[in-house]
Amino acid sequence: MLRLWEARALSARSSLQPLFVNRSIIYLPKLNGTDSDATHTPSSSLLRIILANGVSGSFIPLRAHSISCRSRGLCTIAESELSSGSASYPNDGSRCQTINFTKIDINLLPTVILVGRPNVGKSALYNRLIRRREALVYNTPDDHVTRDIREGVAKLSDLRFRVLDSAGLEMAASSGSILDRTANMIAKVLARSHFAIFLIDARVGLHPMDVEVGSWLRKHAPGIKPIVVMNKSESLDDASGSLTAVAIEAGRLGFGDPIAISAETGLGMADLYQALRPLLEDYMLHLSKDKCCEENISRQNTSSSEIDESKLPMQLAIVGRPNVGKSTLLNALLEEDRVMVGPESGLTRDSVRVQFQYQGRTVYLVDTAGWLQRTRQEKGPASLSIVQSRKHLMRAHVVALVLDAQEIAKEKRSLKHAEVVIARQAVEEGRGLVVIVNKMDLLKNSPLYEKVMQAVPEEIQTVIPQVTGIPVVFISALEGSDKMAVMHEVIETYEKWCSRLSTACLNRWLRKVMSRHSWKDQAAQPKIKYFTQVKARPPTFVAFVGGKTQLLETDIRFLTRSLKEDFNLGGIPVRIMQRAMSRKDELSGGPKRPPSRSVHGKTSSKRIVAA
Repeated sequence: MLRLWEARALSARSSLQPLFVNRSIIYLPKLNGTDSDATHTPSSSLLRIILANGVSGSFIPLRAHSISCRSRGLCTIAESELSSGSASYPNDGSRCQTINFTKIDINLLPTVILVGRPNVGKSALYNRLIRRREALVYNTPDDHVTRDIREGVAKLSDLRFRVLDSAGLEMAASSGSILDRTANMIAKVLARSHFAIFLIDARVGLHPMDVEVGSWLRKHAPGIKPIVVMNKSESLDDASGSLTAVAIEAGRLGFGDPIAISAETGLGMADLYQALRPLLEDYMLHLSKDKCCEENISRQNTSSSEIDESKLPMQLAIVGRPNVGKSTLLNALLEEDRVMVGPESGLTRDSVRVQFQYQGRTVYLVDTAGWLQRTRQEKGPASLSIVQSRKHLMRAHVVALVLDAQEIAKEKRSLKHAEVVIARQAVEEGRGLVVIVNKMDLLKNSPLYEKVMQAVPEEIQTVIPQVTGIPVVFISALEGSDKMAVMHEVIETYEKWCSRLSTACLNRWLRKVMSRHSWKDQAAQPKIKYFTQVKARPPTFVAFVGGKTQLLETDIRFLTRSLKEDFNLGGIPVRIMQRAMSRKDELSGGPKRPPSRSVHGKTSSKRIVAA
């Protein structure tokens, strides 16, 4: 006896026989109605059809809600299959999957840019595609949250592609305004993109600004036919015809049939997958004809997994107060207008993460919003920007703190309260710190030029005594001067941060250090039996102490200072812990077990963090 969903599927199959005769359906397998496995799920026995345009689909039974599917008429694809990557095309002459996007080098992936008028959900879709909440999302109809181009790697089932989040387009913006500058930046990025997704608001319908954006796309990207996506369609009912009416309006744009999705809830991602898959496959098939690309792909798959820690990709966060030149510095390092700059304070809201190569090393630059103290009255995008800046500071390997030379000369002090908070938090989190004094070109003909260069390092050492030897670089990001000195100090700090010292070298160093240190009371002198490094990033050491005498804070500071001087570890935080050795370990000449590489072992010994 057939189950209810099988009977309905057979009925639907019989109703589609005329379409099969007219070649509207080119693939219609028979339904296996003799399934005796009681545990077999309906999703694996669905009657699948392939439309003439090569898009796959399935009949969804009444129990479709149990497998979480998104329906679009009779022809749909189950999201349970989409999430597992099992959605496929038949092998009988129709379109076949030949590209495995998960094994392609990121630099070779196609680029898809999200465009549309403000407040249509571009950033929400960007977060949905990259599977992380990185872009700021806030309902501001009269303002723009996103102002810069944000890049990430989209993961839509088994598809991988580079996705760009852009600012909202307004054609009525005055020349030289923020909106006009963002439109010019989007036009430059659009010229380098391969595909585009044009978002409209399904709740509003086709807005006059959508028509203007469509005309703008035809002018600036004539070779790209965008995919029209009706976002925020979760509240519209297809049965009442409201969604169909919006789709008919969107068809007036002339870019083909729109796709109804909801970036907030994830509805319609299967339909977007079906629309993108053939386009991305065709692009990669044309790209694979280039022998150089094939060599790069094979080299990517056969690369060695044993890599020096100091050669791993580096995370560099550029932080500071508003309007000190952080975005200008990022553009100078990249040698392109990657983020928007201007005289307006607080221009950057979203933290922008950019990848670039420097001397064969992969560096991820993060331009953060201006650092301000978060207050209870602070709400909206500004409050979210503060939280995002702090999050990127926690993720960074090296923190570049940017100061304003003109303000230093005017107020006669190097660091304000917000900058001291940034520096101390970076040190407490164990990050490398580089101080960059920007806008030195404004003091070239001033007697304060030399005074600033002399006073800033001294004051920084006084305000942040935990770390000695913090590098200070004086530059002009606007003129591009000394930008190579910035990267030189950053790379040097990062290599120190990743450095490892052998145990034999450390114990030889320990004997020399203990012999030249003057102890007030020889009886109270601690007996360090063993000294080793347990981890890097930042360098962390363990001193195994015998007897009842423990290392004092002054002893820890002495060992830290000696480490930095003898092994050139200045400018980074250095952590030293101590562990008490049992009498049995002392008699055996050392600890029973070698120290673990992790510092989070089970021990009751006192942990001391020094810089």
